Amino acid sequence: MTGESRVSAHPLLRWARHLWTDGDDVRRQLGVAGLNRLQAQVRASEVQHLGELRLCIEGGLSWQDLKDGQTARSRALHLFSTLRVWDTEHNNGVLIYLLLADHRIEILADRGIIARAGHEPWAHIAQHLATSLHDGQFEHGLSQAISTVTHLLATHFPVDHDRDNPNELPDKVVVI
Repeated sequence: MTGESRVSAHPLLRWARHLWTDGDDVRRQLGVAGLNRLQAQVRASEVQHLGELRLCIEGGLSWQDLKDGQTARSRALHLFSTLRVWDTEHNNGVLIYLLLADHRIEILADRGIIARAGHEPWAHIAQHLATSLHDGQFEHGLSQAISTVTHLLATHFPVDHDRDNPNELPDKVVVI
């Protein structure tokens, strides 16, 4: 599901934004402490359910990705695979992806959680996150998105205290 707050109509302006926006811009926007708080929130989330959550924030696409016509959606799909979000026992991984240069949000959920929660919640989460980003509240918006995804996963894939709840994917926020 997708949310957006700004995408330039002029391709050269888009290229310039991407080529001058990188992981350092993400780190400046959120700060080390903010990234650590988000990582801790992901870690705390995953003890509340059997799902897996990955948060990925990319400053801008490379010149090669831009040349190839990569979109936020196609990049998120690539990262969904590369980060192995699809590779969980219950097929219930969720990727929250933010492409800072385009202010684009993609929330990708694996087939297990889609089968139970449907498609609507993801668009709603993306829209709320887009509003927070538009208001300059990056950490707050990402934190709310994590909380909402946590609630969905806990509702549809609650922890079974008689079974192990392994952490199948790293909790670290991916900054590119």
